[in-house]
Order: sequence, then structure tokens, then C-alpha cells
Amino acid sequence: MAAITASMVGELRAKTDAPMMECKKALTEADGDMARAEEILRVKLGNKAGKAASRIAAEGVVAAAVLGDTAALVEINCETDFVSKNDAFLAFANACAKLVVEKSPADVAALSTLPLSQDGFGPTVEDVRKGLVGKIGENMSIRRFQRYSGRGAIAHYLHGTRIGVLVQYDGSEVAAKDVAMHVAAMKPVALSAADVPADLVATERRIATEKAAESGKPPEIVARMVEGAVQKYLKEVSLANQAFVKNDKQTVEQMLKAANTQVHAFTLFVVGQGIEKRADDFAAEVAAQVAAAQGR
Repeated sequence: MAAITASMVGELRAKTDAPMMECKKALTEADGDMARAEEILRVKLGNKAGKAASRIAAEGVVAAAVLGDTAALVEINCETDFVSKNDAFLAFANACAKLVVEKSPADVAALSTLPLSQDGFGPTVEDVRKGLVGKIGENMSIRRFQRYSGRGAIAHYLHGTRIGVLVQYDGSEVAAKDVAMHVAAMKPVALSAADVPADLVATERRIATEKAAESGKPPEIVARMVEGAVQKYLKEVSLANQAFVKNDKQTVEQMLKAANTQVHAFTLFVVGQGIEKRADDFAAEVAAQVAAAQGR
């Protein structure tokens, strides 16, 4: 039986970030073989990843990668804001964005099968994700990505790591960058009023109808009130019709026309948007953990 020294345990911990006792156990089981001990911990970290998979990941980052006229935004989620600042987590997000640009995967499942090695994990994106889940101790997931290529230039804007925008355009780079910043601030849902999703318009029309009906006015007046409310909504959520954030005396459409610039498409990612966060009773959760530790 090989002697397991403190320096060996420290070396394995530095490589894997696993707890000291787990490192010692793995080295003992591997009879001092460092590579085998890493494999043993990888198996245990994989189990840890499985336990974490049920937890809600509503924090995270948006990462961007641009290569010529091709660009991508990727949202990677984790459980806490603390982990969203972790260097390994950020490196993984940036690597995924780069892979989307270079390999053009069809969806998240396809992205997960692409080759990637990081922090001793691999050989695929999914293997790295699972490895980092085990190493960091939090669930994390690739939620979505958007890739633009071959239809004009690309402007992008990241507001910290929580908001990301891509703008595909022809014309002025300055104007396109301004549009990207505008989108981050004003959060339009479509390029023009005609592009606003039908379900959003239907919801707004239903709400407007209910409000107008309460006025007690004649049907023809109610109909005009509803239509006015819907048109106001469309103006507020369509990029072209919004007041430009840097000069509210003109619309975005007017600003672009003056700059001889055309926007073909845009994408806005906001971290965690649409993910329902669990609101647990913190005291009850602590009590449950204490009870579990005491074997109740």
C-alpha cells in the first residue's frame, strides 16, 4: 500500500477542487496513483452532478462571440449569482459561444456533443458541464443560443454578463452599436409592429377589451378605445417605433434612416428571463438539513 502524503492530497485537490477527505479516500483507493484517483473523483463528481440536476438554475451569464460577419449569443445558467462570477464557469460560457460561431450546431443538444476540454474535463461540452457541476457543486445548464451569419455585419453589446444583444445590419457600425445599446435598455420584442408575435397582440387586445368594457361607453367607442390601446402597445414594443434612447425626439427608425443604416434582425438575451425561481422557506430548509444531518 502506497503512503498517501499531504502533498499528494493537496495536489489532487488543486486539480479537482474536491474536498480534502474525498481526495484522500480516492488516493487510498487508487493506491497512490494520481491519474486513477482523478478518475475515481470524476465518477463521484458525476454522481454529485446528478443530484444537482434537480435544482433550479435561474442565475448565470450571457456570453458573446464574434468572428467577421458571424456571431453568437449563449445563455448559461447556474443556481447562484456567486457562481456566475466563477472563472471556470465564465470560461465555459465563452467557450460555448465560440463553438456556436465556429461549428453552427443545430440546437443545444448538438452543441453539447461538440468537442471541448476544460479544467481536466472532456472530451465534449456535456462532459465539461457535468464535470464543472461536480467541481463547483451547483447545477448549471446551457439554456439557449442565437447565431447570425451571412446577412450583413454584426454589432453586439453586453451589459455586464446579464444582458446580451446581437444586431445584424448594413450601414453604420456606430448606429448599429447604438441600436444594440438601445435594445438592452428598452427591450423591444420585434423589429416592427408587424413582427410582434400574434399571441402577445391577442393578450394585449383581450386586456384592453376588458378595461374598455368597464367604461360603460357605446360599443363603437369601446372598439376605438381597444384599437387605440393595441396600437399604443405595438408602438411601445417594436424597435422601429420606439423613441431612440439617446434622443427621444426621434424614433429608432428615423435615427437609422438618417445614418443610412438598415437593421435586419436583433436578439436580446436577459439572464433567467422566463425561468420561475423557487421561493423556499429558508428557515424550513435549514431545519430540514439539520434534521437530515442528525438522521431523523
